[in-house]
Amino acid sequence: MTAAPVPRPRFALPTLKDRRARYGVFFATYFYQGLVAGFSLTALANHLAGQGVPASEVGLHFALAGLPWTLQPILWGPLVDRAGGARMGRRRVWVALAFLGSQIALTGLLLVPGAEALGPIGIVFLLHSLFASLLDTACDRLIMDHVPEGELGRMSACTRAGFIAGTSLSAALFAWTLSVWGFGASVRGLIGVSLLATLPVLLIREAPGDALVSLRRRTSAHSRVWPFRRFLKRLGLGLRRPSALRLLALCFGIDASLGLFELRFGVDLVQAQGWDPAGLSRLQAALALASGTVGALVVGFWSDRAGPLASLWSLLAVGSACFAVAAGLIAGGLVGPAGPLVLGLTTVLPGLVIVALVPALMRASRGRAGAATQFEVFMAAMNLGSVAGGAASGPLAPVLPLAFAAGLVALVFLGSAVLVRRPALILPRGPVSRGSPAS
Repeated sequence: MTAAPVPRPRFALPTLKDRRARYGVFFATYFYQGLVAGFSLTALANHLAGQGVPASEVGLHFALAGLPWTLQPILWGPLVDRAGGARMGRRRVWVALAFLGSQIALTGLLLVPGAEALGPIGIVFLLHSLFASLLDTACDRLIMDHVPEGELGRMSACTRAGFIAGTSLSAALFAWTLSVWGFGASVRGLIGVSLLATLPVLLIREAPGDALVSLRRRTSAHSRVWPFRRFLKRLGLGLRRPSALRLLALCFGIDASLGLFELRFGVDLVQAQGWDPAGLSRLQAALALASGTVGALVVGFWSDRAGPLASLWSLLAVGSACFAVAAGLIAGGLVGPAGPLVLGLTTVLPGLVIVALVPALMRASRGRAGAATQFEVFMAAMNLGSVAGGAASGPLAPVLPLAFAAGLVALVFLGSAVLVRRPALILPRGPVSRGSPAS
């Protein structure tokens, strides 16, 4: 007599072992980050430019908010890498706490009297970035833990598409609400929409058997954690490799050069060329959406099939040519009639470069002690470059014409393409250890 089959529950929450659930939850997480970035970096920045706020003040505001991203590996990398056996999941517990802290920080905008209060706004976004950088670190580690290596390109495209979709929607929506409804109503809208974006992460488990909500540790956790000093020593050895140092220089240089150009060009379009701030935000959103969704998916599949360095080299070479053309148009005094073309040339390619660069950085970090920390060091170099470029764009404006800034980006992209053409210079040699306690 056969035993009766054990009935299965009609509904079970998905886990990160489910491929479709993985793509959905990581898309939603980066969509959330994009919502806040689109509000602050695009809609609010253009709104402030329309009110006559100088580029130096806007750049300082964004530099302050970007500080946690430059300190991300020190703040959160060792914490997430050395995480033990939480019942919610080894990494997911940090994702949930980061979401909670981010939303609490955003509510501080309700206390700001208006968009002209740059100081309080900067402090609020600084606090938000503190928790958002934790969210980013934990999600990057979840990707390393649960995404097969042959899908890293597509996952990079998925996260980029989520971020760009959130940024584009937020930039277009809040550019309109800021001009029509004002700052307070726009902030309330941002808080409401971002709350909805947190639901997918809160309704998925990291692995079967994990609790949906719990701050307790597993009583039978078998994972061994590196002692902190040994962890830092192993991490330092990895980051002192010549290949890692070259990757750090590449990451910093790309974003620093872009930071010098992008903010000044946006302010110039509004204040010197007479563009409508809301119209500029909508055009930026449309260009970013096209490149960050369809373009990112194409690059993601391309990266998985041909390898990340092949796609990265091609995109850097084409990007260098695009910025060279933009520099020529600006130097020729054609920014007025050719403004949309210059904006397209300098907006589309940088986002696609990031899609191809992320899998290369993950492959360089994966399987090593402190994989998430090492990866975040690379990403922090990019963030530090962006912050440094944005902060320096105003003071350097008198001595670095806009055309020269575009030409500098072209040279950096060209130099990076030459470096990527020789994989031995930027990727580690030899096998890496897997399954280490810190991994």
